[in-house]
Amino acid sequence: MDEVVGIGLLVEQSPRTHGAQRYTYLNPNDERRASGCKIGLSILNSDLASLGADYLHLDAFCSQHHLLVESLQNQLAQDPFFDMHMMVSRPEQWVKPTAVAGANQYTFHLEATENPAALIKDIRENGMKVGLAIKPGTTVEYLAPWAHQIDMALVMTVEAGFGGQKFMEDMMPKVHWLRTQFPSLDIEVDGGVDPDTIHKCAEAGANVIVSGSVIMSEDPRSVINLLRNVCLEAAQKRSLDRWNHKESSVSAYEI
Repeated sequence: MDEVVGIGLLVEQSPRTHGAQRYTYLNPNDERRASGCKIGLSILNSDLASLGADYLHLDAFCSQHHLLVESLQNQLAQDPFFDMHMMVSRPEQWVKPTAVAGANQYTFHLEATENPAALIKDIRENGMKVGLAIKPGTTVEYLAPWAHQIDMALVMTVEAGFGGQKFMEDMMPKVHWLRTQFPSLDIEVDGGVDPDTIHKCAEAGANVIVSGSVIMSEDPRSVINLLRNVCLEAAQKRSLDRWNHKESSVSAYEI
């Protein structure tokens, strides 16, 4: 199966304000996997489709996140895919209200729960896809036992909840390890990603990218195209490398 490539683009407000935290996200597990990149954009008063946007990613810092999902459901003419990045200490308690609000994917932090298996089961039973995130200080191998039970792994490339941070390039070995160990897993990076750093993410193996550069750009569509092309080129190269490796293995066996 070809690797799907996705780019999420974000706008951030402080979690300490009363405003909505608005982020965007590409659904990496859409059933229409063959068509490459799909872009999400969090501009509420814009035509998402005209900017190539399909999906919304929202960071949840507090108990009101499900109200934001309900509000967006009413405001948007389209029916976007909502991914909730649960940056909370007890993600278990918000599964049902988040599902009822209309979220499609529930991404929780491995560090925030003592029983990932039970939480994954609960998310599935509530009709949502499962994302599993790890902080920069968490060893990537801790995620491995759950890799076949989730839809997406999220490698944070900044410390969650703090703005203005620089991209942590030293997180890329985690991405590479996940891509090597779990070739079909959707891998997202989030934090400090822009046109200058996306190459590192894509080459390491990330196929879902969250970036704020589109919102700050004077020409969002050109930035979207740049991010998309970088990701597609890296994914195509990985696919070609796997094919060449397979062919060489068959030839060696025949000899």
